[in-house]
Amino acid sequence: MISTLHIKNIGIIDDLSIDLNNGFNVLTGETGAGKTLIIDSLSLVCGNRFSKEIVRNGEDYCLVELNMYIPENEQAIDGNITVSREIHTNGRSSCKINGRLVTVNELKAFMLKLIDIHGQNDNQAIMSKAEHINYLDNFIGEKIINQKEEYYQLYEKYNLIKRELKENYGDEKEKQRRLDLLRYQYNEIENASLKVGEEEDLEIERKRMMNYEKIYSCLNEVDTNLSEVVIDGINSSIRAFEKIEDIDGEYKEKLTLLKNIYYDVQELSRDVSNMNNEVSFDDERRDEVEKRLDYIYDLKRKYGNSVNEILDYQKEVEEEIYKIENLEEHNNELKKELTILKEKMLEKSRLMNEIRKENAVVLCNKINKELAELEMKNAKFNVDIQYEEDENYNENGLNNVEFLIATNVGDEEKSLIKIASGGEISRIMLAIKTVLADTDEVPVLIFDEIDTGISGKAAKCVGEKMKIISKKHQVICITHQANIAAQGDYNYYISKKVLDGKTFTNIKQLNENETIEEIARISSGELTKNALEYAKEMRCGA
Repeated sequence: MISTLHIKNIGIIDDLSIDLNNGFNVLTGETGAGKTLIIDSLSLVCGNRFSKEIVRNGEDYCLVELNMYIPENEQAIDGNITVSREIHTNGRSSCKINGRLVTVNELKAFMLKLIDIHGQNDNQAIMSKAEHINYLDNFIGEKIINQKEEYYQLYEKYNLIKRELKENYGDEKEKQRRLDLLRYQYNEIENASLKVGEEEDLEIERKRMMNYEKIYSCLNEVDTNLSEVVIDGINSSIRAFEKIEDIDGEYKEKLTLLKNIYYDVQELSRDVSNMNNEVSFDDERRDEVEKRLDYIYDLKRKYGNSVNEILDYQKEVEEEIYKIENLEEHNNELKKELTILKEKMLEKSRLMNEIRKENAVVLCNKINKELAELEMKNAKFNVDIQYEEDENYNENGLNNVEFLIATNVGDEEKSLIKIASGGEISRIMLAIKTVLADTDEVPVLIFDEIDTGISGKAAKCVGEKMKIISKKHQVICITHQANIAAQGDYNYYISKKVLDGKTFTNIKQLNENETIEEIARISSGELTKNALEYAKEMRCGA
C-alpha cells in the first residue's frame, strides 16, 4: 500500500504530504482544488509521460515521492519501498527506487506491478487486448498456470532450435566461405605451435637482453664483493672464534653459526658467479625473441587476450568445423527434435484451449452478475477465445483471447477497448476488477473520477464494488458522488487557498462528523438539516 505521498511544485500544489491507509481511501473537494493533480503526480511517479507545464509557476523543478509498504516485494527494505521522480524545467530529470538511480523505463516497469491507475481515458492493462489472456488465466489459477509453465519450457526450446536452424548456414556459398575462414584460423593457430607460459618466458628473456649491460655490471659487482670481501671477512672471523671456542660454550655456538653462514655465502657466491658467466648478448637471439613475441601479439589481437584464450578459441573453431562438415546430419537431428517438441506443444495447447473455454463461461457468468448489480442488466460480457489451427505458436499456446461486450439488448458484441461511454467503461472495468480481485496481484488501485456519467443507484453500486475491491487492495478514489464518498473507510477533503497572490492546495483527513458534512455538501451543495440526515443515512447504509 501507499503509506505516504509527497508532492512538491506541481500545478497549484506547493508542498503537500498525504498519509494514506489500507482499505478504501476517498478524496473529494472543491472544483479546481487540485484533485486531478494528485492523480497526475501519481502517474508521474509511475513513469508516465508529462508536460513541463506541470511544474508550478515560478519554480524550476517538481518532485513526487512515494513511500510504500510492500513486504512481499524483493526490493523492499523492512517491507518499505521509496520511489521518487524529479523533473526540472531545463530538461534534467531523475528517477530513484530506494535511493538508487534508475531509468524511466525501469521505473515504469517496476511501478506497473504495484499501482494501477484508472481514469476516464486511461488505457490500462485491462483495456489492452494482449493482457486479456493473462486475466483469464489468473482467474483460472493453478489448473492453467501449471500447464502454461510446462508449455513455455517447450516453447523456449522450440524457438531456440528454430533459431539455430535458421542460422545454420542456409546458403551453400556462405557455408563454404565460413568453412574456409575457420580452416584458415585453425591452421594459423596450429602452425604457431603455442605453448602455455611461453609468452611470459619470452618477455623475461627480452627484458634481460634489454638490460644486458646493467645485469652484467651488477652481478660482477656482487660476485666481487662476495668473493673478495664477504667470504674473506667471514673466514678471518672464523679463525678468531676458533682461538676462544674452548673458553665459553657461547663462543663455540657462535662459531658454528658463523661456519654455516660461511658455507651459505660460498654457495651464493658460486651461484652469482655462474649467473654472471651465463650473461650474454646475442643480436640474432634478440631478433628471434622480438619476432616471436610480435607473432604472439598478432594472434592475441585476432583470437584472444592470452595464449590460453587463443588455444580455447582454436577448440571452438575445431568444433564449428566439425559441425559444418556434418551439418546435414546435425540439422536432421534438430528437425527431428523440433517435430517432437511441436507434437508436445500441440498437445499442451489443445489442453489449455479446453481449460480456457470451460472456465471462460464461469468468468462471463460472474462478470455479467456484477454488471447487473451495477445497473447494467442488459449488458452481456463475453470472452472470445480463438484457436490458431495453423499452429502459429505463441507464448500462451495457440490461443488468442479478447474481452467482448454488448451493452444493450440487440447490440452486437464489440471489443471491450472500443466501448465509447465513459460510464459504461467504468462499470465494466469495476465488474471485471471485482471478480478478479482475488487474482489481481497489483496491490494499489487508483480511480480518478471514473463515476462520470453515472448517478443515483448506479453510483451507489459502483461505491459498493470499490469497497469490495478494497478488501484485497488499497483503493484510492477521487469522486464527486456522495454515494461513493459514503462508502469510504478514510475520507480526505482537498481545498485551495490564495495567499500573497498565489494559490495553494491543502488536504485534510476527515473525522466521522466532517465526513458526513462533506457527503451532505456533495449531495445537495448546502449543509441543510435534511442534507445532513440524508448523509447520515447513506453513511449508515454503507
